[in-house]
Amino acid sequence: MIAGMYEQDFIAYMIFGLLLNFLFSILFGIYLSKNIGIQEMIESKGNKEQSLLVGLSLFIPFAKMLITLYRVVILQIYFLNRGYTHKEFWVYMTHSND
Repeated sequence: MIAGMYEQDFIAYMIFGLLLNFLFSILFGIYLSKNIGIQEMIESKGNKEQSLLVGLSLFIPFAKMLITLYRVVILQIYFLNRGYTHKEFWVYMTHSND
């Protein structure tokens, strides 16, 4: 048993969480590309590496999906509500602080 459930159930939750993550990530990517533009996203993309925690979150059911939803919340609350643009959010997400 893993986390109080059988292995098959745990794997099913992991797969369902990953499918939801892909769905939310694709929808979030489409949303950003409509507001920024694909060409501009390509030109302004930085070289920021994902943290190790984001990579490890693939093994925790629904964790990757929650990270994507967290990024949506950051976009809405911190950037859009304060008058920043979608492009400024994209630069924040893809450029390192160095």
